[in-house]
Amino acid sequence: MELKTRDEIRHAAAALTSGSTDALDRLVWTGVFAADELRRAAREAVMEQVRSRGLYPASIHGLYLARGRGDAPATFTVPAINIRGLAYDTARALFRARRSCDAGAVICEIARSEIGYTDQRPAEYAFVVMAAALREGWKGPVFLQGDHFQINARKYAGDAAGELDAVREITREALRAGFYNIDVDTSTLVDLSKDGHEAQQELNGRRCAELTAFIRRLEPRGVTVSVGGEIGEVGSKNSTPEELHAFMKVYGAALAKLAPDSPGLSKISVQTGTSHGGVPLPDGSIALVKIDFEALGTLSKIARERYGIAGAVQHGASTLPGELFDRFPRLGACEIHLATEFQNLLFDHPEFPAALRLEIYQKLRVSEAGERKSGDTDPQFFYKTRKKALGSWKRELWSLPEAAREAIGRTLEDRFRFLLEKLEALGTRALAERHAPFVAGSFPALGGATAQATAPDDVSGLSD
Repeated sequence: MELKTRDEIRHAAAALTSGSTDALDRLVWTGVFAADELRRAAREAVMEQVRSRGLYPASIHGLYLARGRGDAPATFTVPAINIRGLAYDTARALFRARRSCDAGAVICEIARSEIGYTDQRPAEYAFVVMAAALREGWKGPVFLQGDHFQINARKYAGDAAGELDAVREITREALRAGFYNIDVDTSTLVDLSKDGHEAQQELNGRRCAELTAFIRRLEPRGVTVSVGGEIGEVGSKNSTPEELHAFMKVYGAALAKLAPDSPGLSKISVQTGTSHGGVPLPDGSIALVKIDFEALGTLSKIARERYGIAGAVQHGASTLPGELFDRFPRLGACEIHLATEFQNLLFDHPEFPAALRLEIYQKLRVSEAGERKSGDTDPQFFYKTRKKALGSWKRELWSLPEAAREAIGRTLEDRFRFLLEKLEALGTRALAERHAPFVAGSFPALGGATAQATAPDDVSGLSD
C-alpha cells in the first residue's frame, strides 16, 4: 500500500488526476505512515486534487450568524463528528451518508485531548478528512473544528501562562491546517464558590475573549473563524439563563477592549446533564442519562434572540438513545457533538478481529492500570480506556482486512445517515455553500505541515 519513492508518488499523482481511487488510497496511506519527505509529497499530491475538485476548508460562522438573524432556519442541528479511529474509512462513510442526504451542514472535529491519544495532528486530520471527501465525490465547504480547546484548571492554577500558551499553540497549529472552527473551552475556570453569576463567569469570559482575539489575529484574510464559548463544564451542574447572560456580558466587555469591532462568538456550549462518553455500568452497558431539554431549548432561544448567535451546543450526546435525537432540532439546538458511539461501533463490531481486540485489551490492562478505579469491572475499565489504543494501534487498525473495513464502514454509514435524518440536516448542502463560499488565499498548505508539535501536549484531565 505504501509508496516507497518520489517516482512512485509522481506516478500515483498522475493516476489520481485520471480518477484512480487506488492511487488515492495509496497516497493517503503514504501521507499518514511514510517518512517525512514522502509524507509531504503524498499530501501535496492529494491536496492539489482536492483543491482542483472544488473542495475547501471553511468556517460555519456565516451560516450560524444567519441563523441568529433569522436569515437561515433554526430547524436543524449540525452534527459535529469526532473522528478518532480508522479515520479514513470513518470519514469516507460519513461523506457517503452526507452525499446521499445532501447534508452540507456537518462538522468534522477533533479535541485537544484526542489529538494526542489518537495520534492525529491537525494537519494529518485535515488531510485525511479532505482526502475522504475527494474519494467519495464531495464538493464544496468542509467544516473542520478544534473541539474542546480546553484549559486544564489544575495546570492553570500552577502555571496560568504556560497553560494558556499550550492552548494558543494548538490553536495556531489547527488554524494553519484549515480548522476554521474553534471551540474555546475555558469553562473549567468557572468558580461557583464566588457570589454572583458575573463573578463566577469572570475568568471564563475574560480568557475566552483573549483566545478569541488571538484567533482573530491569525485567521486568514476574508475568513471569520467560527468561535464557540462554553458556560458550563460538561459533567457539572446544568446551565441556566442567568449564567448565559453573565458570561456574555463579561465576554463582550473583555473582547471590546482587546479587539474592538471584532466578531465574537457564533454559538455557546451548555451543560444539560450529559457526560463525555457516558457512564459505563459493571456489565459494560451505559447508564441512562436524563437531559434537561427544557434548559437546552430556553438557552438556544436566548442565544439567538438576545445575542444573535446560532444557539446552544449539546455535548456528550453520542450514547443517548436514538429516539431522542429528533428533539434537538425541535428545540433549536444548533450543534451536537458525537464521538464515543462511533468508537464503540468500531471496537464492538462483529467483524472487528477478536484476536486483535484481545491483544489491545491485554496491553491496556498494563499500560492504563493507573486509570482503573477500585471496583471497576473489566468491561467498565476497557470501555473507559480503549480510546487510548487508537493512536498506538493506528497502523494495525488501518490494516484491518478489507472485508472487515468495508463491513464497519457500512455500519458507520448507516448510523451517520440515521443521525442526519433525525437531526434534520438533510438538504442543507446549498445552505452551507451559500454561507461558506471559498475565500481566495485560505486554502492551507498541508503538504508541508507534517511535523509534530514542538513538545508533547499534556492533555491529562481534559474533556473530549
